[in-house]
Amino acid sequence: MTVDYSTLPQHKILCIDMKSFYASCSAVMMGLDPLECHLAVVGDQERQGSIVLAASPRLKKDFGIKTGARLFEIPKDPRIIIAEPKMATYIRISTEITRLFHRYVPKEAIHTYSVDESFIKINGATGLWGDAFTIARKIKDELEREFQLPCAIGIGPNMLLAKLCLDLEAKKKGIAEWTYEDVEKKLWKVSPLSEMWGIGRRVERTLNRMGIFTVGQLARYDLDKLEAKFGVMGNQLYHHAWGVDLSEIGAPIIEGQISFGKSQVLLRDYKEEEEIKQVLLEICEEVARRTRTHKKMGRTISLGISYSQDEFGGGFHRSRSIENPTNITMEIYGVCLQLFHEHYEGKTVRKISVSLSNIEEDTSLQLNLFDAKLAKRKELGYVMDRVRSRYGYGALLRGVSLASGGTARHRARLVGGHKA
Repeated sequence: MTVDYSTLPQHKILCIDMKSFYASCSAVMMGLDPLECHLAVVGDQERQGSIVLAASPRLKKDFGIKTGARLFEIPKDPRIIIAEPKMATYIRISTEITRLFHRYVPKEAIHTYSVDESFIKINGATGLWGDAFTIARKIKDELEREFQLPCAIGIGPNMLLAKLCLDLEAKKKGIAEWTYEDVEKKLWKVSPLSEMWGIGRRVERTLNRMGIFTVGQLARYDLDKLEAKFGVMGNQLYHHAWGVDLSEIGAPIIEGQISFGKSQVLLRDYKEEEEIKQVLLEICEEVARRTRTHKKMGRTISLGISYSQDEFGGGFHRSRSIENPTNITMEIYGVCLQLFHEHYEGKTVRKISVSLSNIEEDTSLQLNLFDAKLAKRKELGYVMDRVRSRYGYGALLRGVSLASGGTARHRARLVGGHKA
């Protein structure tokens, strides 16, 4: 099969990524050059196991310290600066950067993908400002002049190719542009598959077992077999390998939320089963809240437990589907408890993750003659969400959050999970 690219969207879309955003912002606030200093933003300097939230480009290059590394991995070198996160400041700077984009396009043409990455559709702006590459250069120069912050910009005919261009070429060159003609010569040679946006390690391993090791092999693979193996995701994988993306600005690159979840690295090793359950309930509460925020429910509940390094790692990840979809905290928690009791080996726990998938709209309620209070429990969840939305998450907490293992009170004081 081949794709007729003449029938596909021919937009001009910029994907703008602020390089090492947290580290760069912290460097500028300290009067340092973000491209030359050796700086790491670390969540909690009091814990050696605390995660590096961002590392400056030079720290990555000279010391091999990347985002996700641990504090104890950073060498004791006088050139290296350890900075605390300033999440509220980072968010304000991100907002100001978005206002800069408004100089070139209306707000409807901007999609903020994350705090440090945005998509801009510039179709109607080329007559005013020049071609796509010229506009990208103007935006890059203004960001450096007004904020002293570096960025990389990928340009493509759709959101997917703009993002792939950014990740695979523009981050090395500063600015790059891909067209559909570049798919075969630039995208198809990509290997390992996890280097392509949208393919994680688990999917990569499955594709490798099917004999697929490059994006080109994925593009040439039998579509029916991919759909049989992955469902709708197989169709998306196949067409993304051809550079096909029909989503509009403001919509996710992969249409449809396939799951809602939360994972939490614990502040310390949890050895007591009762404390583990306390955090588990808090995480289930957050997963239920995120699901309700999008007016969704789910049928498949997944629990992941990772053991401490003192236990030589390991853990388990198990899922269970229920008959009726839910977004009620205690129903999700009940299933997680079942999975926990069936698979927990009594070891020290350092990370817990919960997700809700097999998603559908929260538009109907399956009546249950044996559970007359089901409708009230559903409405209670939405009422709690409204209270927290208005007064803050810490305004309404479960009793377990006041216990020794609870973390919600501490996390309620954070912004984006870190110090403001």
